[in-house]
Amino acid sequence: MTSEQPADPATDTDPTAATNDADPVTEADPTAAAGNRQRWITWGIAGGLALVLGLVGGWAGSHLGPSTSAGACDATAIADRVLPTIVTINVSGSGNGVGTGEIIRKDGYIITNDHVIAAAVPSGRVMVTFSNGYTHASTLVGRDITSDIAVLKIDQKDLPVINVADSDAVSVGQPVVALGAPLGLSSTVTAGIVSALGRTSRLPSVGDKPAVIIGGIQTDAAINPGNSGGALVDCQGRMIGVNTAIATVPNADGTAGGGSVGIGFAVPSNRAMSIANDLIEHGSVQHPDFGIQATPVALSAAAAWGTPAGLYVQSVVPRGAADRAGLRQGDIITRINNDAVARADALNMFALSARTGDTVHITYVRDGEQKTLTVTL
Repeated sequence: MTSEQPADPATDTDPTAATNDADPVTEADPTAAAGNRQRWITWGIAGGLALVLGLVGGWAGSHLGPSTSAGACDATAIADRVLPTIVTINVSGSGNGVGTGEIIRKDGYIITNDHVIAAAVPSGRVMVTFSNGYTHASTLVGRDITSDIAVLKIDQKDLPVINVADSDAVSVGQPVVALGAPLGLSSTVTAGIVSALGRTSRLPSVGDKPAVIIGGIQTDAAINPGNSGGALVDCQGRMIGVNTAIATVPNADGTAGGGSVGIGFAVPSNRAMSIANDLIEHGSVQHPDFGIQATPVALSAAAAWGTPAGLYVQSVVPRGAADRAGLRQGDIITRINNDAVARADALNMFALSARTGDTVHITYVRDGEQKTLTVTL
């Protein structure tokens, strides 16, 4: 499906403005090993036997409070008020599947995961089903594979819109609710807490492009295949993240399998909405680039050569951001914004979370002398 090509309108029925539903698609991939155990990151979507993805949406009602006396959200109130903003996304193309999205603008803009709609690109179709059962064709506004965020558009007005919270204000331990359609079970609600913050996880590739969750929210609220694109909300029913992936325990043969083990990951709402707004306004997202090629200098090599550990600058793109700032081939970058460089892809990972125009303080060593400079991305 292209950004200009609408889904087949022949099967459309008109939705009401006050209600919406959700459904999803699948995939899996390993990440890092810890000791003798491998940790697997899996798309939180479902394929095959009519599986569905759920997503959290909804606007906060006046009766939605911070939490119950037991320290958990009032999931009944959240489900009642938030589920009308959730839609099921039915995909057909190179593969078939179901995913979830939430309405972010009342004139029909819907946010979801890119991997949910990927099977419909370039020539498939995506149908959106509301929680009251009405179905409508959608068009693809834009997709960003790297952040795993996509935006769809349906031709409707005055739709209920999900409220969005500031994900930077989220705290570890706070109660949350996830809404979606795990294993095809639409309008499912699960509850838990924010288990950790700042998780950066590599995800399965779409084609030759990897996706990455930057600074993700980890939760123990049950997320299973079918939940991709769904919303993670706080106790006021406001979206704090877009549920995207789960970690699973390897099977006996070493392959990923199973469902929720209480480790799910969501793209923070601030990042997801920033990407979505760019897609709506421009149709694409331009991620900043430092404009250098660098290779890591390991601690052992640094000790042998008498140099600091960090990133050795192999080449600098002429007139690129680093070149304009004054970095040169042979420099060794040791810190980014005062954080020690610990990964070979530290620059790329930082750029994925930054915006064009952001300034970055780089500490580097040249000819044995430590210096600092500011790079404008």
